[in-house]
Amino acid sequence: MGVLITVLVVLVLAGLVLLALSLRNVQQYEKGVVFRFGRLLPDIRGPGLRVIRPIGDRMRKVSVQTEVLGIPPQGSITADNVTLTVDAVVYFKVIDPVKALVNVRDYPSAVSQIAQTSLRAVIGRADLDTLLSDRNHINAELKKVMDAPTEEPWGLRIERVEIKDIALPQSMMRSMSKQAEAERERRARVIAADGEYQASQRLSDAAATMADTPGALQLRLLQTVVDVSAEKNSTLVMPFPVEMLRFFEHQSKENDGESTHRSIPRPALPERPERPEHHGLPDLITSAPTAPAFPLSGERVDSHGDRVGARAAVARERRDNWPTHTEPDPDASPVGG
Repeated sequence: MGVLITVLVVLVLAGLVLLALSLRNVQQYEKGVVFRFGRLLPDIRGPGLRVIRPIGDRMRKVSVQTEVLGIPPQGSITADNVTLTVDAVVYFKVIDPVKALVNVRDYPSAVSQIAQTSLRAVIGRADLDTLLSDRNHINAELKKVMDAPTEEPWGLRIERVEIKDIALPQSMMRSMSKQAEAERERRARVIAADGEYQASQRLSDAAATMADTPGALQLRLLQTVVDVSAEKNSTLVMPFPVEMLRFFEHQSKENDGESTHRSIPRPALPERPERPEHHGLPDLITSAPTAPAFPLSGERVDSHGDRVGARAAVARERRDNWPTHTEPDPDASPVGG
């Protein structure tokens, strides 16, 4: 009787052990793939408590959650020969657990290697400006390049690829800062010039309006006086017509011209030099005194040395009216005598 009880206890314990070995718990975010003596079973076990054969069956659980994989910084050369370092992050998930287990070994590591090579290839085909200004296009191209070797053969789906950081050399960063500063300065100058142009147009319109209404200028002058007197200072502003200044300027020019005509002195007559005595046949010599020069300080002359202006005209008239005398030589004899 005691032996029978012992056998029953052993059988119960063995049954409990076999039952424990045959039960598997699959989480909601997992899929169970069963291998029987190394052969893949077609049925994929869903989440819950699943029963397998305790002997010969082995279950592998595969997570179908989205996994995040960081790509180490990769040094590469862009299409415009700029050396830089880029790091990125990849979001992927398993859509076919069988392919992920059977067709590739350690699929996270395989995705990391594919991401590194794809990142270098895409950067090599793009230029620096595209990498800095159009990252969405670069991210879409990276996703497209990585989908080809991973989705169909490995059962993985690349959901998203994002470039995290782009490390540039210090010399390139200085050059880019200078370029950005020059661009900002160019925009500032264009905006300032445009503002001056618009202000000049407004001032021209205001001047035309004031020209049509004579009282508008006077009102504007009075408004200026009010604005200046509003401040507590000792400055007194009196509007003075500009036309009056121009009248005085014109009168001063006319007075200056009349005083110039009156101040021209009459030059003295030049002395006739003594003539030496000649022996032999005397020659008939006629001499005419040359018109004296009238030096006028401050007058203008042209390239030939002639005077230019009203003062020069007065000097030229006096030189033309200057009398000339022809005196015969007392030692000369008449011709043919």
